[in-house]
Amino acid sequence: MRRDVRPDPAFRFHQRDLSEYRDADLNPYLKLHLAYGPPVLTADQAHAARGRWAETFGRAAPLHVEVGSGNGFFLAGMAGLHPDWNWLGLEIRFKRVVQTAGRIRAAGAAHARIARYDAFWMGDLFDDGEVSGLYVNHPDPWPKPRETRNRLLARPFAETAARLLASGAHLRVKTDSVAYVDGILAVLDGLPFEVVGRSDDIASEGPPWPPDDDVVSSYQRKFLDRQAPVHALWIRRL
Repeated sequence: MRRDVRPDPAFRFHQRDLSEYRDADLNPYLKLHLAYGPPVLTADQAHAARGRWAETFGRAAPLHVEVGSGNGFFLAGMAGLHPDWNWLGLEIRFKRVVQTAGRIRAAGAAHARIARYDAFWMGDLFDDGEVSGLYVNHPDPWPKPRETRNRLLARPFAETAARLLASGAHLRVKTDSVAYVDGILAVLDGLPFEVVGRSDDIASEGPPWPPDDDVVSSYQRKFLDRQAPVHALWIRRL
């Protein structure tokens, strides 16, 4: 998908459009995520929650957002560590949305939700300063020079994060690509952020944030098991 052109609104998969397709033509998790109910939010439901997240969660609490929740291990775990915060995951793949929802339910985390939404357009979902924490774990580094425009953590994302994050809120990033760390720092230049801490190997140095305020995802575990470094950045919105 080209990221310089807004995608067709059909990417939200309105329920009324499914009648045009045979069941055999559909990803089975597409229909399952539509019927799942809480903690799943369809893209339309997430979009409608902008500025009304306290209503969506049934309580007013700081809103923490994970971008790219994968199988939900990190999101459910962090929700367990911080039951006083509202937790929202964003994930584009239908199967992973359903997997994350299952982990949220198993954890009994009524204060967590998973939304099926393209993270490149997360600015649609929140008012300015509405987010208290933003987490990105192992985004695709797109290492080849011709691929860098596909990176999530590029200048447009950084500008959106600067708008959505409240003053004093944090952005936390884990990545298995040291080159991506340098690229992230470059796109933050001139924006109202400061780097609180950096780790070039979480296993040996520890994370830059308090070690008891973290969850090792199943994806991160793969790198730790083969003794490959995982890098981390802790960034604060000024």
